[in-house]
Formats: sequence, structure tokens, C-alpha cells
Amino acid sequence: MFTFSETDHVFSSRRCVWVNGPVIVGAGPSGLAVAAGLKENGVPYVILERADCIASLWQKRTYDRLKLHLPKKFCQLPKFPFPDHYPEYPNRKQFINYLESYAKNFDINPHFNECVQSAKYDEPCGLWRVKTVKNGSEIEYICQWLVVATGENAERVVPEIDGLKEFKGEVIHACDYKSGENYRGKNVLVVGCGNSGMEVSLDLCNHNANPSMVVRSSIHVLPREVFGKSTFELAMMMLKWLPLWLVDKMMLVFAWMVLGNTENYGLKRPVIGPLALKNSQGKTPVLDIGALERIRSGEIRVVPGVKRLSSCGVVEFVDGEKMDVDAVVLATGYKSNVPYWLQESEFFCKNGFPKAPFGNGWKGNGGLYAIGFSRKGLAGASAEAVKISQDIAKVWKDDLKKKKQKVPTHRRCISTF
Repeated sequence: MFTFSETDHVFSSRRCVWVNGPVIVGAGPSGLAVAAGLKENGVPYVILERADCIASLWQKRTYDRLKLHLPKKFCQLPKFPFPDHYPEYPNRKQFINYLESYAKNFDINPHFNECVQSAKYDEPCGLWRVKTVKNGSEIEYICQWLVVATGENAERVVPEIDGLKEFKGEVIHACDYKSGENYRGKNVLVVGCGNSGMEVSLDLCNHNANPSMVVRSSIHVLPREVFGKSTFELAMMMLKWLPLWLVDKMMLVFAWMVLGNTENYGLKRPVIGPLALKNSQGKTPVLDIGALERIRSGEIRVVPGVKRLSSCGVVEFVDGEKMDVDAVVLATGYKSNVPYWLQESEFFCKNGFPKAPFGNGWKGNGGLYAIGFSRKGLAGASAEAVKISQDIAKVWKDDLKKKKQKVPTHRRCISTF
């Protein structure tokens, strides 16, 4: 009598799938944009998503009051504008509805709850092997192209703070923060002063909490609008005619006119201008939507770096000052998760970002592509999506022509996708 061993059972449960096109890892805005471009060019693909929905960052890891920081025309995906009735700065729910409409319009159907374990280029075969797990079953996809669309915000960053693990109060990352409703009357320490830190602090104020925002380094704070026009849009217009260094100086003058000297409130500006800093280091300036006024009034307290946090709720700062806190919100950003699953070292750095300068790291060797790592927001991802889909479509169509010339017309090749 023949019986299967345990290892035989595991092997038999693994499925091998040939994809007659690219595998896209990630069903956020970047992955959806590439999929739409491929669909329009008639290129088959498979899009893998570890969560149970598209744009899981927006659907599950954003706070209720979130709105797009830039005007909607800079945030729309290729060939699908926002509805006319949407406001200039769509809110979280509106943007999610827009993305769901986008997926429906281009008939994009990701494989949900399928987590990529590894992806490796098979040199002898000239193909990619992408191994995933779904509902306990292992699947291996074999494809000619791999599109990394997991983006720069795949995993939360949790800083090392002495005593944080022993602190008995609530500690959450900003991705788990929804509203300040549950923090009324509480002293909340917000660690981080980027756009998330500023907005969380503002939201806490609006719910009558007492936020203290940790500012450990210099930061550019700009008004969201100048003279009734988006600051970002104004900067883009000026860059068409003026050098970057001059636009930076003008942005700082506008900021001083609208916001005053932010250094008076503990927000020291970097030596490098906001646009130059963004291009060279990827650091995004804060676009103020009301938090600075609360800082001026003292409703949001600016504090220095944390030295230690005690279990009883006393935080000591690097300047020796101490205060009581009831909860901690870590607005400390995100990082790429590419190093955990992509077995490749030529194109990506150890930090999970392409080695090429920002804006140029969309194409590697062996059919490898990356989108959403340029730190240029949705506009940058949309531009990369067009390049990637067109680049793949050209090769795919050329290969298809060659196959038709070689294979007799009465024969057909059937593939899974």
C-alpha cells in the first residue's frame, strides 16, 4: 500500500503557475496604475496583495481626518481624473472610492490575502520565481517581468526609546491612530513632527487632548497655499522658468510672510532649501493646515528628543525636563519591506530603495521594475507607471510577433494567465 510522507504532502500542496506577463507585487495606487497601463496595452499580468483589499495603507492605516496634501490634479492616476464634484483636496474616504472606481474601470482583480515570501531571478532560465503563501498553501509564479509596487510605506518604523516597552500607558503607531476622541483630557506624547505628527497633534487638539510633539531635528514647514494657490503647484510653475535654488529661496520668503519665523516656536529650519532637501534626501516638507497656529497658542507643545520613559508615565527629555504622559503616538514614519522578500542586491539598497537617484530608479536588469520609491508622491508614481507599462508592452508585443512568425497558425499555446 502506497502512502504519502509529511514532506510529500507539503510538496503536493504547492502550485506552480506560469504567468504570460509580469507579476506585480502590491495593489496600492502604484500597482493599480501599472496594471491599468498593461491592461490598455493588452498585456496579461498577475497582481498580488497581502491584504484583503486594494490600497490597504489608505483603508486600514490612516486616520479619519486625513486629506490629500496636494491638489487632486497632482494625485490622480493615469487616464482617470478625479470626479469634478470632488473638492480640491479629497479626503480619505473620497480617495479610497476613487481607487476602487479606478480598479473597477480597468477591470483590475488582485489576488488578495496572498503574501510574497520570496522573489528571485533564475539566471539560467532568464525568469523570475515568485513564491507566495495563501491560506496555508504555497504558490510559485514564474514570469519574465517583476514589478515591485510595495512602495516606501510598507512597514511602520518604531524607534528605540528607553523605557518604551515598560510604559504602562497606551503606545500606538500613527498607522493605528484613527481619532483623538478617546484621548480627551489626556496628555499625549506625539513622537515625530512630519506631516503625520503635525496632523495627529492638531486632531488631538480638536478633541480637547493635550498633545506634546517631539521635534528631534530641523524641518521645513510651508503653508499649504500661498495667494490662494497650492504651494506645491506654485513651486512647480516657478521651476519651469527659474533655477531650483532660487525657487527654494522664494518658497522660504512666502513661508515667512504667511507663517512667520517658525524657529521662534522650536521648529528650526534645515540649511538646505525644501525642494533641494526633497530631491537629495527625500525629506518632504510639512504643509501646514492649522497645526502651527495651535503651536503658537501653546495648545500643541513642542518638546525636544526623549531621553527615557518610565513605567509610571513620566517622560524625561534630553534637556532634563520631565512631564507626565498618558499615551504615546509614534508618528515616526514607514520603511520599505523589499529586503525581506526580494533576493536581489544590484538594483535595491539594503534600505529597500533603488540605488539610482530619486526619480531614475524605475527599471533594473532582467525584467525588474520598481514603482513608488521616488519620493515624488502619486504624481511620480503615475509617471513611472506609464513608463513601466509601455516598456513591458513593447517587449511583450515584439515577442508575440516573433512567436506568430515561428508557430504555425493552427497551433495554440495555452498558459495559466
